[in-house]
Amino acid sequence: MNGARQRSLHQAAVDQFQRAADLIDLNDSYREILSHPKNEIIVNFPVSLEDGSKKVFTGYRIQHNNLLGPYKGGLRFHPSVDLDEVKALAAWMTFKTALVGVPFGGAKGGVTIDPSQYSDEEMRRIVRRFTHALGSNIGPDHDIPAPDMGTSSQTMDWVMDTYANISPPGFRQSVKGVVTGKSVEVGGSVGREEATGRGVLYSLRHWCGENSVRLDELSISVQGFGNVGGYFAELAADAGCKIVGVADHTGTIANEDGLDVVKLRDWVDQHGGVDGFHGAMAITTEELFSLDVDVMVPAALENQITVERARALRCRLLVEAANGPTLPEAEQILMERGVDIVPDILANAGGVIVSYFEWLQNKSARAWSFTDVDARLRDLVWQAHDRVVERRAELSCTRREAAYVVALDRLADVYDRRGIFP
Repeated sequence: MNGARQRSLHQAAVDQFQRAADLIDLNDSYREILSHPKNEIIVNFPVSLEDGSKKVFTGYRIQHNNLLGPYKGGLRFHPSVDLDEVKALAAWMTFKTALVGVPFGGAKGGVTIDPSQYSDEEMRRIVRRFTHALGSNIGPDHDIPAPDMGTSSQTMDWVMDTYANISPPGFRQSVKGVVTGKSVEVGGSVGREEATGRGVLYSLRHWCGENSVRLDELSISVQGFGNVGGYFAELAADAGCKIVGVADHTGTIANEDGLDVVKLRDWVDQHGGVDGFHGAMAITTEELFSLDVDVMVPAALENQITVERARALRCRLLVEAANGPTLPEAEQILMERGVDIVPDILANAGGVIVSYFEWLQNKSARAWSFTDVDARLRDLVWQAHDRVVERRAELSCTRREAAYVVALDRLADVYDRRGIFP
């Protein structure tokens, strides 16, 4: 499913916000600042593997902007991780947090690795050694990682424990907020694991309200069936949507009458992917992008909606559950074809919103109920969509441009008030 890296992903991210900046005549100084990350941290760290050999891994932590609060962003463990990718992801996080109104900045990090090639014990060593290498570059009031592709609550538990153990003894009980997405038992929040997928569903619900469409009448295809795509598909199916096509790294399947998503998730848990699921027929990845559906949800890697796929799509709405899934040239084609797009910085913001809730719970040493977490998640997603709809109408622009305008409005206002030191 990996799309070819056709050009700098970071430059694509910069170009996206610059188009919105043009609409509001953003101060050139703020454009310059936001076009570059503040810090680029690269660490090469050795790890002892179980066969007795030593291997050096390369890890990254890109801190894009902390004007609104501590740097915030996931840790991605994947073979495609490189400097350009994490710079783009860090920039998108800055605009995402500003858009939804949480007091965080933007960051991203990761390790260039295929986790499936290492044992659980080796992954534990790799995560702990990476955390030690980052050292004071992360912290609960400085830079707060979270799970991303290839990482999990277990990864965050290891990061938190390692960070606690390299902190002074008097601080070890107050540093749980160094990461979010931890297991609930270790200080995580209920609702965090499915938060991104749930936020995607709330984004779809808002779009339905805007367009007088019934959610339970929609047919949907999903590319990617991991933490985001899998939870979204299950939640959407439970809300009455018909999930007719799904793809992941093992294969692509379809059922025009709708997949039994609960059984599919059980199958994936047992077999490691969707390939071979008995309640569907196998199709090609390209056929997934030509299914006749109401909604297409890319929830995999970047650059998946190419020009060819944009021409093949037969949907009325694209909801970007993944970061940066649509090439600019492909987006132009979709606009010309009348396909609406809910952009990534809006559609997949549920994860960072509930990460904020987890951080607050850690700071106050209190645990919220799932009802509280879910209601507050829905409110923040809804408010962000409302602001985007309002600015879109005022500026007669695309939904993506309006989302960036909302984020830039907030960032520019704070820059105006704080100024640039010295």
